[in-house]
Amino acid sequence: MLDALVQLGLFSAKAVIIVALILILVAGIIAIASKGKDTLKGKMNIKNLNQKYKETKEHLLLTILPKDQFKQFQKNEKVAEKNKKKARSPEHDKNVYVLNFCGDIKASAVSALREEVTAIIGIANPEDEVVVCLESAGGMVHAYGLAAAQLARLREHKIPLTIIVDKVAASGGYMMASVANKILAAPFAIIGSIGVVVQLPNFNRLLKDNHIDFEQLTAGDYKRTLTMFGHNTEEGREKLKEEIEEIHHLFKNSILQYRPELNIDQVATGEHWLGTQALELKLVDDILTSDDYLLRQSQKANLYEICYEIKKPLSSRLLSTVNALFKREEYSSVLLK
Repeated sequence: MLDALVQLGLFSAKAVIIVALILILVAGIIAIASKGKDTLKGKMNIKNLNQKYKETKEHLLLTILPKDQFKQFQKNEKVAEKNKKKARSPEHDKNVYVLNFCGDIKASAVSALREEVTAIIGIANPEDEVVVCLESAGGMVHAYGLAAAQLARLREHKIPLTIIVDKVAASGGYMMASVANKILAAPFAIIGSIGVVVQLPNFNRLLKDNHIDFEQLTAGDYKRTLTMFGHNTEEGREKLKEEIEEIHHLFKNSILQYRPELNIDQVATGEHWLGTQALELKLVDDILTSDDYLLRQSQKANLYEICYEIKKPLSSRLLSTVNALFKREEYSSVLLK
């Protein structure tokens, strides 16, 4: 029995290797063939949230109500829908466009955000609204500066912007949030951290102890202020401190541009606060979760969740399949042992 299992394992391993090699070869051919060609990088997915809420409600009622009561509910819903259409104003119906931004240290989601914002600007009116469900603890200055600038495009086109923070909007995340006409936060969401930090280790003494020289040539007095491997000078530290203070100054001014009522000296200390505390400091405008806000809006507006998905090239998808195959084989080998 053991020999049969070993033989089966060896056969599976050979099969996986052959399939992987074929996929790698195909991926290579596709990558070469598509080099230089313009391909669609992504696609825009749109979900009707009103329909989603309606289907969820009907599914629950179908489960918990007697059959006759559920049928009556459906009839009442149809009548209500007809009355709503009759009473509807010939003016533009309000549309709420819902975006989700989950930020890492590089604000990688800005690639999708810029496409989503561009699409909305092309169709939205000042009577509409954009809601961004934001979650980010901040990161690189230039990356979050671009993300905030994308949201500012909506303000420039007079499209109302609401940002909702369920978990965290700190540092660069709060820079983004401050652009909004209205900021909502969950009671225990983390808000603030309006500050700048630079930190890096220095291995210069370790290199010296091991008799290792480090050479660094620069043109320009301040091309490098602090370094990980060279000797850091007090002059370099002071220069970097000046640069950090300047970034902090620009950060505060950016926030004040949209929230002039803030006591910026009180809140720009690098500290963070929970949602209810942030409300007292005027960092947010109300305490409410994204779920409640969107559910309320669905009663009086059309809600559309918009998500731009970046399309991976076929060669990348094939290589991902190869990696998955080898992982599966690794797990199989462990089980066979």
